[in-house]
Amino acid sequence: MANSKKVLFQKRRLRVRNKLRRTANGRPRLSVHRSNKNISVQLIDDVNGVTLASASSMEKDLGVVGKNNVEAAAKIGSAIAERAKAAGIEDCYFDRGGFLFHGKVKALADAAREGGLKF
Repeated sequence: MANSKKVLFQKRRLRVRNKLRRTANGRPRLSVHRSNKNISVQLIDDVNGVTLASASSMEKDLGVVGKNNVEAAAKIGSAIAERAKAAGIEDCYFDRGGFLFHGKVKALADAAREGGLKF
């Protein structure tokens, strides 16, 4: 039986998240979501269940509204790094979800690392 793309994506997302949780050591999770039109990222404290910082291409002040390309991902990565520093967070772990670490997701991660986040 062939699995649908949605089922395969969900399996991949859970596999990645469960592997990362084993090595989390209380660090917040940098979670990425990418749709066809937008890209967003959140810093989540899983112990308390709260979002510490977030950035998205839907925010007007970033100047990339409705764009989902590598340049927009890089701007969002640098924005989340600044907001994480303002919240006092330097270490986190990168949860790419079910998305491949390539293209937009990689550009976001590289920009966040250049901004000072360690993962």
